[in-house]
Amino acid sequence: MTAMSEDASDGSAGDADDLTHTTEDGDVQMVDVGDKPDSERRAVAAGEIRLQSSTIEAIRADEVGKGDVLATARIGAIQAVKHTWETIPMCHQIPITNVDTEFALDEDRIELRVTVETTGKTGCEMEALEGVTTGLNVVWDMVKAVEKNDAGQYPETGIENVRVVSKEKDRI
Repeated sequence: MTAMSEDASDGSAGDADDLTHTTEDGDVQMVDVGDKPDSERRAVAAGEIRLQSSTIEAIRADEVGKGDVLATARIGAIQAVKHTWETIPMCHQIPITNVDTEFALDEDRIELRVTVETTGKTGCEMEALEGVTTGLNVVWDMVKAVEKNDAGQYPETGIENVRVVSKEKDRI
């Protein structure tokens, strides 16, 4: 896995000299952001979980046996955002100033968008991605009993299209 410098603003990955998570000897290291100025940062990530339409209807009607699916997923997403530094190696612990979660229910899927804001020395897109993936995993966990087929498999269930929608720095 490689990382590019946040200073590469043209969208290119750069060359080996731009790698920030390895030493000259190729050892993994945490990036030193100590000299960077604090700035306002915001990242939005999204993803979706594909479900049976009957499961979507049960969620809408709050008839899932484990409880309120979206409320529980929201809590899971927020907790994941706050603990990203503990699960992603080399990720800095950053001061989260705001987390917003937004669910959109369709006939056969739920989309989750997680917006994370911080004021600090590094971005928050990993936090937004962690919020999305955990929030969707919580949805799956809450509905797995009704999503399983007779063989105990999940042929219609899937987490898809997880992505960073936007990333902003120094926004006013």
